[in-house]
Amino acid sequence: MFEPVIQKVSFPELEVQLMDRWKAESTFQKSLELREGKPRFVFYEGPPTANGKPATHHILARAFKDLFGRYKTMKGFYVERKAGWDTHGLPVEIEVEKKLNISGKFEIENEVGVERFNELCRQSVYEYVEDWVKFSERMAFWQDYDNAYWTLTSEYIQSVWWALSEMWKQNLVYKGFRVAPYCSRCATPLSSHELAQGYRDNVPDPSVFVRFRLKKDPQTSILAWTTTPWTLPGNVALAVADDVVYIKVKEGDEFLILAEPRLAVLKEPPQVVERMLGRDLVGLEYEPLYPYSVPEEGRAQFVVDADFVSTDEGTGVVHTSALYGVDDLRLCQEKGIPFKHTVGLDGKFLPYVEKFAGLHVKEADPLIIDDLKARGLLYKAETILHTYPECWRCKTPLIYYALDSWYIRTTERKAELIANNNATNWVPAHIKTGRMGDWLENNVDWQFSRSRYWGTPVPIWICEACDEQRIVSSAAELGLDDKTDLHRPYIDAVTLPCEKCGGVMRRVPEVMDTWFDSGSMPFAQRGYPRKGKEVFEETFPAEFISEAVDQTRGWFYTLLAISTLLFKQNAYRNVICLGHVVDPKGKKASKSRGNVLDPNFLFDSFGSDAVRWYFFTSTQVGENYRTSTDTLRETVQQFFIPLWNCYSFFVTYARLDNFDPSQQPWVPLPERHVLDRWLLSKLSGLVTAVTSGLDTYDAVESARRIQRFVDDLSNWYIRRSRRRFWKSQSDRDKQAAYQTLYETLRTLAQLMAPFAPFVADAIYRNLADDESVHLSDFPQPKPYLDERVEADMARARQAVEAGLAARDAARLKVRQPLASIALPGDPLPNDIAAIVRDELNVKSVTFGAPAVSLDTVITEELKLEGLAREVVRAIQDRRKKMGLNVEDRIDARYVADGMLVRALERHGDYVKSETLSVTLAPGRDDGFDGEQMMLEGEQIWIGLKRN
Repeated sequence: MFEPVIQKVSFPELEVQLMDRWKAESTFQKSLELREGKPRFVFYEGPPTANGKPATHHILARAFKDLFGRYKTMKGFYVERKAGWDTHGLPVEIEVEKKLNISGKFEIENEVGVERFNELCRQSVYEYVEDWVKFSERMAFWQDYDNAYWTLTSEYIQSVWWALSEMWKQNLVYKGFRVAPYCSRCATPLSSHELAQGYRDNVPDPSVFVRFRLKKDPQTSILAWTTTPWTLPGNVALAVADDVVYIKVKEGDEFLILAEPRLAVLKEPPQVVERMLGRDLVGLEYEPLYPYSVPEEGRAQFVVDADFVSTDEGTGVVHTSALYGVDDLRLCQEKGIPFKHTVGLDGKFLPYVEKFAGLHVKEADPLIIDDLKARGLLYKAETILHTYPECWRCKTPLIYYALDSWYIRTTERKAELIANNNATNWVPAHIKTGRMGDWLENNVDWQFSRSRYWGTPVPIWICEACDEQRIVSSAAELGLDDKTDLHRPYIDAVTLPCEKCGGVMRRVPEVMDTWFDSGSMPFAQRGYPRKGKEVFEETFPAEFISEAVDQTRGWFYTLLAISTLLFKQNAYRNVICLGHVVDPKGKKASKSRGNVLDPNFLFDSFGSDAVRWYFFTSTQVGENYRTSTDTLRETVQQFFIPLWNCYSFFVTYARLDNFDPSQQPWVPLPERHVLDRWLLSKLSGLVTAVTSGLDTYDAVESARRIQRFVDDLSNWYIRRSRRRFWKSQSDRDKQAAYQTLYETLRTLAQLMAPFAPFVADAIYRNLADDESVHLSDFPQPKPYLDERVEADMARARQAVEAGLAARDAARLKVRQPLASIALPGDPLPNDIAAIVRDELNVKSVTFGAPAVSLDTVITEELKLEGLAREVVRAIQDRRKKMGLNVEDRIDARYVADGMLVRALERHGDYVKSETLSVTLAPGRDDGFDGEQMMLEGEQIWIGLKRN
């Protein structure tokens, strides 16, 4: 016997009950044990950093990850679901700095000390682990946390060292002096993929046009433009394009030189004095703006040709300060122009730049502009709004800065990277050749070293005497055991003898890009190659990963890059690339905007299944999710409540009739009502479609198909079949209806299990002798498909829609019976035509008319029948207000006159059967709960009492 169902269910309370039950019954562990030894489906968890609390956007990716883990488990695969924790890097360091109320490397090294700072970082990454585990359990994201990998362990670090050493053997690792995006607060360079993680729109910056006076003709100036005035004290050259036409114009008492296509930047209409090509300007010397970059030896402050000069903006003349621009450095190295830093690693001007010494570059911008203006060198100054890079963790505006760093030659394997990406299935597909493809086409070498503290140490030792370099791949090579803490500062004290000269080798001070850690997880989580070789080979590459779109240049890229360089293939075969969670206006969530949605509030208000279902159905993968309490409330009201009502309807009547699916012979399909055959055909098609969709990683259409099916189930099948369940006799038709709805709900629960694991399990357990749906197999399509019945029923529903539109146009309620309707189209089979007739409440239906034709003449008999239907509706409403159960029989009394009395006299038996009224009689008797109301312009009092 089925357990009774609470119709007004609290989904959050239901979920908590099931969550506790899963724990008590070890349902997750049983699901793993059930599939142990079966073929693997490999999923990689992108490791979160547990030094901050989980947020609503974390639900999104985890919902998709869990969906496919559950689906593949139900399909018979062993899905390991190994959890992981990303523990290193700037995110951790910055949080510790905030807690200590310090900022920057000087305070870390001199006030705190590296040892204590790193110990605090280690503690920090464990701070919110319990919150993350509870969060995952609450949203039904099943993960094996008992065997999670941690990127801070000695075992993991050694695997990362091994990976770098293998690249070293391929001559892919080198130290280079290059310009890189640089955070002056964190005092470390960033890689190109980290740069892509942080940009701010509409940043105001100065836009200045500066005069560079020619040495041999001080009345003539070359006009150059920059948005970084702080680089002007370091100017060493001006760059022009060889083949561009430049002009010399007269403005007042001075002459200016700029590219002809850029005349619009001038303050006055130009008086052209002379035209020339860029190559004619090459070699001209100009007065330095400041003395700080004038070399003691060598030549600087002259015009050079360059291939990167554009006439799309500025003046067609590029101000060049070698150490603060990628093209600038390359150009100066090619031309042999000497240079030196005017700015230190802290982003402040060095002492010898006397006018601006000690000022941060952004603080110095307005002072430099004022100084140039006072000296007559500023032509004009404006402010522009543009997109500017910022540190992806501390939000400090980045600068471009030349320094020594360690690189991996990813550009040398560009073709392999592109080929491996092209062999990967991307969802949505356009990401492969679009965002990811473009990124790979413009690939630059990976700058992987960081001038920081809490991270995997770069395992390179250099001889103090002869500069010999050596890379290590394990603790054993250093004479250390696996229990040794390999972090700074302990590893910094480890020295090696130089095999070349006998000198002392010391480790380089940098740590590794934390993205290298996470990109190494396919093998490092196993401790490979020192151990775990067999399990690594079984679990590489992954069949599936999923994160948000920003990871194309983060984790998705580093997985691809490292695996390509080490194993000649991508680390994943299929990837779902998700959009972002934003507010209803499309704005990213932030505390300052007040639009942050607390995930626990959402779980407690709507249930995690509702949040998951919203993410699966609201928009296509790759688009942003405009999330609010209103959208989640709609999800509950439009899907989960109708679904629950279908389930409640079945259980309520099945209990009344003692329906037991295991005790009665099943009615053969051909002998069932056409509605049963239609529903089971739709169900078979749904199973096929959802299976096909999930096999191709299309979660959205799969979930939407389920949602459309539930709508069909609720608003067509059950609504059209109610009388079959209500009727008192337990005939073969009623039995078929129960069997059809039972099979449908049970199968539907299995189909929904990967999407909405709580609600699906609640329904399935009650229909399947308390067995969890997550221990069952995913359903297979049964031979119920009947395309003809589906097509005929679709035509019937279209006919009903057309007929209802005609009734609406004639302003005739559906409860009012009519004599006939003629509809266009071919005749429908009698059993389906009968459904159309009942839906439209007409006595006869004919087909083949050129247009819908409704007989609107209402005879007295039709009027009386319509009034009887109005009374039925009124009694049903009264039953609900009194809180009666669906099976409760009643006695009914009424006081009326006119046509209502005649309607009840004529159609009393109909009213009684529709409302479970044992008696229906005129008069106001004691003990009846009554209400006076108006029906079709006539007064009536209706009173009810439980029989």
